[in-house]
Formats: sequence, C-alpha cells, structure tokens
Amino acid sequence: MKKTLFLLLAAVLLTSCMGPSFTRQSQYPKLYDEKPTTILVMPPINNTTNVEAKDLLYTSISHPLIEAGYYVVSPHLAMEMLKAESAYDAELLIDRDAAVFARIFGADAVVFSVIDVWRKKGFGIETKIKYIVKSTATNDILFERTCDLYLDLGSNNNSTNSLLGALVDLAASAIATATTDHIVAARKCNRYIFSDIPRGRYSPQHLLDQQTSASARDAAVTVK
Repeated sequence: MKKTLFLLLAAVLLTSCMGPSFTRQSQYPKLYDEKPTTILVMPPINNTTNVEAKDLLYTSISHPLIEAGYYVVSPHLAMEMLKAESAYDAELLIDRDAAVFARIFGADAVVFSVIDVWRKKGFGIETKIKYIVKSTATNDILFERTCDLYLDLGSNNNSTNSLLGALVDLAASAIATATTDHIVAARKCNRYIFSDIPRGRYSPQHLLDQQTSASARDAAVTVK
C-alpha cells in the first residue's frame, strides 16, 4: 500500500515538474472553428531603430504559412493594393475592424507583426517579435505568439585565448551580422513561430492535427 502511494506521489510530482502541456487545439481553438483559407500578411510594425528590420521580416513571413497549408496573398501585390487604398500603415489598422481586408483582398484572416527588438548582441542577433492573426469575419484573434529569438552566429573558439584572437573574433562578428544573417534571423523567427499554427486547408494534416503538441505562446529560444 505504501509503495503504491509512493509511486502515485512520484508520478504527480514528475508531472508537475514537467509543466503544462499544450496542443494546437487547446492553444488555438478559434482557428479550427473558423478554418481560414486565404491569409493576408500586413507589413510589420517596427518599434526599433533598425530601419531594415521591417522589410527583412515582411519578405519571409509568407513562406511558413504557405508550407502550413494556407493560401497567402502575394506580398508584392498586397503592398501595391494597400498603397492604392492608403491602408499600408499597419500601425493604424491593427486595432481596427479587419473586415476591410475581406472586402479588398477576399482574405479570411490577416497577419500583423510587431518588432520590439532587433539588434546585434555579442556574436549574434537578438530579436523580439509579436505575431497576431485576426479574423476578417469576426475580428477575433485566432493566433497570437511572441518570439524572443537569439540567432547565435558563433565565435572562433580556437583564437579567443589571445588578444589577436579576440580582435579576429570581433571582426568576424561584424562580418557575420551582415544583411544575410539578418535575413536568416527573420526566417528562423517566422518559421519557429508558425511551426505551431494549425494546418490549413491545403495541408494533408488539415483538421487532423488538433492533438499535436504545441509550445507556449511566449517563446524564448536560441538557434544557430
């Protein structure tokens, strides 16, 4: 009897230590309810001093959504139409009724992103971005996650024991954090965030992935 109680207690403690478990269904039930097919991606809202961050992020948001089974309105076409309608400033539209995007683009949902951090830090790039997917039918938030991602570009461990090595590392870091690696940071952040999104109509997993494990909505991760 005592042995059984001990095993039960151990199981409870182990479960509590592992933390809460999430599924795509529990995290994003409204996406399964509304089943959006066509998604519009708005230009990011950039709250940083890095003027390139907005374009770097915008050009790579569509890819993981397409891979997840959604039809994404062409970003280039979308930008031209948004400019024609004087509706390309996401800052002015993020809190307004999203129905306008259904009328102009036929979109079922619209993606907003907010860049709060984008900077070189140590031997890498630090980013913090919030993503919101809103329904154009109900104006409800269907998907929301924050990604605190650090892209570790590494350092030359063989040379750090000398002053010359340290200077070489600094020079390598400056080269490594050129535009190409900022693009990599944007792609990795977008891919990480949307890895958890319920699969869309054009995916074989559409409506079959409700019990698939999902991560916490606020993600902090270091990637290489």
